[in-house]
Amino acid sequence: MNAPSTYQRVLFVGPGLGAGAAAEAFGAEIRQLLGAGAAHAIVDTLDGFDGLWACLRATFAEGVTCVLVVDLEPTSDGAYLDWLRDELGRLAREQAHAPKVWVTAQALGRRGLDAQAACASIGQASRHLACEQVSAVAADPDWSRIPAHARQVFLCTGPRCVRRGALPLWKQLRRQLLERQLIETPGGVLLTRTGCQFPCNLGPVLTVYPDACWYRVRDEAEVRRLVEGHLAGGEVVPGLLIEGGRPHD
Repeated sequence: MNAPSTYQRVLFVGPGLGAGAAAEAFGAEIRQLLGAGAAHAIVDTLDGFDGLWACLRATFAEGVTCVLVVDLEPTSDGAYLDWLRDELGRLAREQAHAPKVWVTAQALGRRGLDAQAACASIGQASRHLACEQVSAVAADPDWSRIPAHARQVFLCTGPRCVRRGALPLWKQLRRQLLERQLIETPGGVLLTRTGCQFPCNLGPVLTVYPDACWYRVRDEAEVRRLVEGHLAGGEVVPGLLIEGGRPHD
């Protein structure tokens, strides 16, 4: 569905928009850029999304049929946006007058709250995503149970570890585990990517549980040492441990 050229209501949505100096400055600049009488609202999602759902229902109750949500979530990704679009679309479908909702994500980066960029995104219709016909989440009976595993490995894919090569290492780690038939087997590994685990300056960071070991793994050779020594062999690999990486010792 093509995005409209204008919207009856624009909602600026994100954590930390309700209070504090940055939120106050953001709100003041939004009012300056759009005009005090502009049909918009600022919704803080720091403590959850109930306020957004309530705001949207109140907007629909006014008879509004065309809404744009400018999402300012700093950790937004494709999965999050699909979830948000699905929830907003569901709320819209509950209404008898069939309102339509679109979402656009405004990447914050290091700029923090940027009212000018947020307002500029209103006119970038090619980046507006309709909140209907969102791809369904695939289902499988096996996804209703915990996969077989002896250890769970968490590889950090936060921004600093990614810059240090975490994503190629993820592929190498998965390939080496598959070669040894250690992915989701009774004696094997449940492999999970995470956000930031700390300590970022020593990344890429990988943790192994229930052994509570924190490793720094930087290249394919170190991945192989970790797989052969710990994940296949059951022995801690001291040369890869981060200092203090065995808190129970």
